[in-house]
Amino acid sequence: MSGDSAGRPGPPAAAAPGTERATGREEFPQAQARTRRFTLGAPRDLRVSGDGRRVLFLRALGSTDPTTALWALDLDTGTERCLLDPRDLPADASDLPAAERARRERAREAAEGVVRYALDGEGSLAVAAVGPHAAVVEVASGRAYLPSLPGPVTDPRLDPTGQRLAWVREGELMVSHSDGDDASVLLSDPDKPVTWGLAEFIAAEETGRTRGFWWAPDGSGLLAARVDTSPVATWHLADPAQPWLVPQTIRYPAAGATNAEVSLGLVDLEGAVTPVEWDRERLPYLARVDWSHDPPLLAVQTRDQRLVQLLDVDTISGATRVRSELTDPHWVELCDGLPRRLPDGRALAWRDVDDVRRLCIDEVPIGPPDLHVRGLVDVVDGAALVSTAEDDPTARPLWWVPLDDGEAHRLTPRDGIHTGAAAHGTTVVARATLESTRTTVTAERGGSRQPITNHAAAPPLEPAVRLLRLGRRDLRAALLLPHGHAPGDGALPVLLDPYGGPHAQRVLQSGSAFGTSQWFAEHGYAVLVVDGRGTPGRGAAWERTVAGDLAGPVLTDQLDALDAAAQELPDTLDLTRVGIRGWSFGGYLAALAVLERPDRVHAAVAGAPVTDWRWYDTHYTERYLGTDPDAEAYRRCSLVERASALRRPLLLVHGLADDNVVAAHSLQLSAALLAAGRPHRMLPLTGVTHMTPQEEIAEHLLLLQRDFLDEALSG
Repeated sequence: MSGDSAGRPGPPAAAAPGTERATGREEFPQAQARTRRFTLGAPRDLRVSGDGRRVLFLRALGSTDPTTALWALDLDTGTERCLLDPRDLPADASDLPAAERARRERAREAAEGVVRYALDGEGSLAVAAVGPHAAVVEVASGRAYLPSLPGPVTDPRLDPTGQRLAWVREGELMVSHSDGDDASVLLSDPDKPVTWGLAEFIAAEETGRTRGFWWAPDGSGLLAARVDTSPVATWHLADPAQPWLVPQTIRYPAAGATNAEVSLGLVDLEGAVTPVEWDRERLPYLARVDWSHDPPLLAVQTRDQRLVQLLDVDTISGATRVRSELTDPHWVELCDGLPRRLPDGRALAWRDVDDVRRLCIDEVPIGPPDLHVRGLVDVVDGAALVSTAEDDPTARPLWWVPLDDGEAHRLTPRDGIHTGAAAHGTTVVARATLESTRTTVTAERGGSRQPITNHAAAPPLEPAVRLLRLGRRDLRAALLLPHGHAPGDGALPVLLDPYGGPHAQRVLQSGSAFGTSQWFAEHGYAVLVVDGRGTPGRGAAWERTVAGDLAGPVLTDQLDALDAAAQELPDTLDLTRVGIRGWSFGGYLAALAVLERPDRVHAAVAGAPVTDWRWYDTHYTERYLGTDPDAEAYRRCSLVERASALRRPLLLVHGLADDNVVAAHSLQLSAALLAAGRPHRMLPLTGVTHMTPQEEIAEHLLLLQRDFLDEALSG
């Protein structure tokens, strides 16, 4: 079916078939799928070597090359060298251990090849997993080799001295010399479903802790997490398209149910373990671990997340001491990169003060009192490099904040989205702007600036984004119209395109965030993207307005923004034809909209939605709705409870291999809709996880959504 068939809203005249824009419009789905959303070939995971003379990073060779390699920029010569391309090694990089596949799913890792690496303390050696093996690289010479390690190898890491290597083999923590000699099992517990050295589901999916072991600064031992999943309920994910396969078994900690038992041990190189002691019954979540300097520093949480304790660990006895506490009547929001041990023993942390997330040393805020910190990037030469929100949540500038004397100052421009790295006189900044879909990466040392090449492709359609501040709550929004659409061309059907939930933003000063939205716009829609209450970057109070209610505030904000945008552009938005699409929380919000407000929203595509919060995980759900799944808050936010209210077209899409939001969510809602006699469409995706990384599926899923919305809103 072409883009201009009968019944479809259709593009404006300026984008008629045969023009360059129309060609780009048709190319977009395949281009986005082949380039993994235009991310392949972009440099990422930037690190500075210990001497400051090199910048290490990951990058594919081209915009459609799914295999990522490890690179280094030599700042003395200005040359980029490929240090480790897995295709040059006698190893199958696609033969991944189950633990590594699970880690990549939790990290939403869409690329292949070398997707994570670790350095020794000086950055002279790097190690990465390549399939079931570990590859070690001498950074200066570029010599790479595969040490003969008993595998499969997951999460290999060098000790800070570069002398030893540790990794996980099927739940066992292993150690050897960095050349692979004298490999041995440090920790193993074969009699139970126990792993050593891996992050459990909750840590990796929700708290941002992706690791399960940490080397001592002098390489004399490790901290290792022990995870016992035996108390966690067993769920089964079957593939109906291949009934001869044994269903995948997972341990899923649903809201109100039992979590995995997580503990820590101090381990010497002979395998002797000293348990780390804290009140795990009261504070069961091991949210963060840092051993940058002695002593180790932990952040642990209560089950209701209203208390976080920062603990010092005695490396001889394993005893802990409370260094500081953070409390909140709703929940304590974790902060990326924190806490961090400083060389002098103090702890860099965070604290909400007068609705601003402040950087702190122990309990004392530092830096400007109005500087809202999004996360710690690095600590260099007595200063912290931090990601901030300032007064605009759509931008993320970087700031230097001195730890003691000195004045804080902005490193980057105020506008745009920035990330980076720094060490020993070298600073690397990656900058994205609204005017471009390509990120620029620049390294600066001694006044000299050098770019790092970005091979990522630009989308066939460059987004034309208009940022708005709408309604009495000053909601941040982005509006995208077809290229060439002008006042007087007529009102367009509206497509709401939100995520809308906590912990994520869609409205950012980055052109790359709006490629798909612009593609829908080119098919004749006014696309409105809105960040409502609960989204980050606007202060603690704004985040906590969804406490006890994940339905009401987020839907109200979408509709309020829709009304305000229509008032601002009265001849552009047709409020008699409003659709909504979303994935994950956005899918929940899309289905909620047509169930709760069919008078305002007339069609929905709900991808991988949570439909009953009792079936989603403990750490996320209980933060907002409480620890009792029988409470009124859960019923109030349920989509299944609303099934009989459906009056509008609804397309449910769900991957049957999704182990984050399991397919039972959409299937249960579909069953409830059928029982209530409510017609709808259900699209199960065989073998697809929460990420939908498969190229053909990603491409055609966009086309199916477009066709469904065109049909539903054509009248």
